[in-house]
Amino acid sequence: MIKTKLSYVCQQCGISVPKWAGQCTDCGAWNSLVEERTPIAAKGVKRQQYAGEDPQVVWLPDVETGEVDRTSTGIGELDRVLGGGLVTGSVVLIGGDPGIGKSTLLLQALSYISLTQPVLYITGEESLQQVSARAKRLEVKTDQLRLLADTHIEQIIEHAKKEKPQAIVIDSVQTIFTDSLSSAPGSVSQLRESAAILVRFAKQTQTSVFLVGHVTKEGTLAGPRVLEHMVDTVLYFEGERDNRFRVIRAVKNRFGAVNELGIFAMTEKGLKEVTNPSAIFLSRYSEAVAGSVVMATWEGTRPMLVEVQALVDTSHLSNPRRVTIGLEQNRLAMLLAVLHRHGGVATYDQDVFVNVVGGVKVFETASDLALLLAILSSLRNRPLSHELVVFGEVGLAGEIRPVQSGQQRLQEAAKHGFKRAIVPKGNVAKSMPQGMEIHGVQTLSEALSLYP
Repeated sequence: MIKTKLSYVCQQCGISVPKWAGQCTDCGAWNSLVEERTPIAAKGVKRQQYAGEDPQVVWLPDVETGEVDRTSTGIGELDRVLGGGLVTGSVVLIGGDPGIGKSTLLLQALSYISLTQPVLYITGEESLQQVSARAKRLEVKTDQLRLLADTHIEQIIEHAKKEKPQAIVIDSVQTIFTDSLSSAPGSVSQLRESAAILVRFAKQTQTSVFLVGHVTKEGTLAGPRVLEHMVDTVLYFEGERDNRFRVIRAVKNRFGAVNELGIFAMTEKGLKEVTNPSAIFLSRYSEAVAGSVVMATWEGTRPMLVEVQALVDTSHLSNPRRVTIGLEQNRLAMLLAVLHRHGGVATYDQDVFVNVVGGVKVFETASDLALLLAILSSLRNRPLSHELVVFGEVGLAGEIRPVQSGQQRLQEAAKHGFKRAIVPKGNVAKSMPQGMEIHGVQTLSEALSLYP
């Protein structure tokens, strides 16, 4: 009989302990320890190498490096997020809320790749009839698309060795299990071991693998972070299901830039790429509206114009509310303190609500100045010019710090017809877009004096 080892594994952080406890000692989660039995490797048994070859010590200058072999997915925005296309032998993990379009996007991409390379779509959650019905609804080419409904990882690998595909989709990784473990599919041990087998297969055979991952209610990928560490690229699907626009963000990419953004629109025929995202996130009013300002943000390798809206109203609570959608809430509290200290504008008795139009999440600090001007516009009920674009980081001393790629941001604004700009003085260069009035500011008080 195969000897097994009894342990209790936390389903949140993945830590393994010999005894059960009500609370995990590592992450503090309650009732997350699950009993699992793992086989003990016999003496003399050699595990298969990760890259399929015996490791040797070499000199770094002797390592031959060539250009990364990439394959287009037929979807420009997805290729952008991947860093220029799908890398041969890479493992891509894509996560998102249920029904947001993960399977739809991958089915569209795989159908395009199948025109030139053999592919295999493995479904563990749906039947073959359901996948076929979706393909007909999307009107994708399915002549060279092969399907497999299975959740047994060893059988999946055997089928893949026979078919020899260049690209594989696993939908989803939480349904895959291995016979070497007795735990249920989706547990920490099953996720770790199944993903390790798939990654090892991808590296040995130079097969590109897409893994679909479930997410928790907090929006993060289910399971421990070890799953994200094992793969080459991690993509997150963002956006609300009732909103037709979808956003894919790369949070990890060994072959390209992180925080790259891809914009899609959900239609009856599937996901359509949006080549000009600035146009969809701008609400060009016929008249200027108080509390609204356009900001030039930088996502990955391109600029993007988004509208920031603020609503400031008298609070009847002892602690006024600070609500943000698409921005960091703690940074809003800090900027309100800077506005009071260095701008002379108090909001301690006001509720402040901030929203980024279109469901975009802005993580960079270049949104500080636009956020404060929108708040001031709503507080005083004085609309800013609808031809104005703003960006800049605000420091605790009230200084306006320059941000990266300022000239490219201004060129994107000029392309969409903006005539005025308030930017950090450090971002004002000699060659600026013609026909655009640019104000370079050094302090917050100087910026507020331009448009009180």
